[in-house]
Amino acid sequence: MTNRSPERPFSALVVAGTHSGVGKTSVTLGLIGALRRRGLTVQPFKVGPDFIDPLHHRAASGRDAINLDGWMLEPAANREAFARATADADIAVVEGVMGLYDGSEGRSDRGSTAEMAKLLDLPVILVIDASAMARSAAALIHGYATFDPELLLAGVILNNVGGPGHADLIRDAVAGRFPILGALPRVPEATIAERHLGLHLPSETKSEHRELLADLIDQHLDLDALLHATQARRPEAPPPPKARGAAAVRIGIARDDAFCFYYADNLRLLEEAGAQLIEFSPLHDPLPTGLDALYLGGGYPELHAERLAANTGVRTSIREFAAAGGPIYAECGGLMYLGDALEIDGRRHAQCGVLPYTTRMPARLTLAYVEITTTGGLLGAGHRARGHVYHHSEIVQEPTLGRVYEIRTVQGETRAEGYSAGNVLASYAHLHFGSSPGVSAAIVAQAQRWSELGVSGKT
Repeated sequence: MTNRSPERPFSALVVAGTHSGVGKTSVTLGLIGALRRRGLTVQPFKVGPDFIDPLHHRAASGRDAINLDGWMLEPAANREAFARATADADIAVVEGVMGLYDGSEGRSDRGSTAEMAKLLDLPVILVIDASAMARSAAALIHGYATFDPELLLAGVILNNVGGPGHADLIRDAVAGRFPILGALPRVPEATIAERHLGLHLPSETKSEHRELLADLIDQHLDLDALLHATQARRPEAPPPPKARGAAAVRIGIARDDAFCFYYADNLRLLEEAGAQLIEFSPLHDPLPTGLDALYLGGGYPELHAERLAANTGVRTSIREFAAAGGPIYAECGGLMYLGDALEIDGRRHAQCGVLPYTTRMPARLTLAYVEITTTGGLLGAGHRARGHVYHHSEIVQEPTLGRVYEIRTVQGETRAEGYSAGNVLASYAHLHFGSSPGVSAAIVAQAQRWSELGVSGKT
């Protein structure tokens, strides 16, 4: 990565909403596209434990989107992540989570977009859904702008306006007290379709959709005013990690539409710990040869259950890899894939059969921030890490397996989790390795031990 000169112009902004569903992601994608048309290098970020929005950000920007989170990560870790990713960028675009002040608790802004904006000293661009209001929009804007005097509101984007007259009514009501940077019309085809875990994936939308969003920003937003209002001091990039030689181990990463939920920093930390990451598709590919570990992330296995079942070669190879002692770390969708079967609306689809349970959908939504403490298994004992759970599936009957996680939710609920057998660890918890770098080091260390056994028994 090449650092930009500190004197080179740099802008940074947070795209926030009054609440969920006002169009933050569409505005963010449109901004990224319009700014790239100007020849700018745009670094995207997402506040909160989200995997799908960052995939859209990457498709629009050509760069990995980085997750920032005031609950999962310490302030220093968020600042470092922001500085590292923006070292060679012209502008940072940070998409917020939920409403501007919504976070993990009601007494403070912990885990909220507002907390992150203040932590990184970034101006906020507030998106409001103006479709059903006129003068009332001024009161809404005033409330969000003055609720926390430490927050800098640099401008407002009116979304879903009925036309120029509607936008003018709101501008007249605001009377210049807050900058209105633009008014975006209602365009139904600009909406990104959703399903049970969030937006459809970028692979399910056409590139023309991103171009439409960029066109709307170009036509209806004052980009020059936005760039001027969001000029920022470029943060000093952290020192690069210590140089290392050739990667010590090869870790297979399941990566396709069924398994696509990975924090970019998790993969970076694995590489820095000494891993070469080998991507493969459980939907299409055989298991790569010579692997020392597997990382099966979350995603949408339920949408591809038949195709996953049909790829018997990779399922057999994963089962044999596990039986021989190969290390496997699996989260959520990966947990579902390692089971005997996935049951969807009563129909059973065979999976890897590594662990003795069946998962089924649909089930009630489980959603929470979690902190885990490891008690043994693949990661060893004594690691404390943070992450989240978010799933609509459930294990049909609790298996007779060891548990190597003690989980505590942000609401204070506790339970044992982390299903463990041999060198396999599967959990519904998506961990952010940045909350405990020892996790990535432990995975690589286990892969190193397996590698030192030689090729006998490996796939």
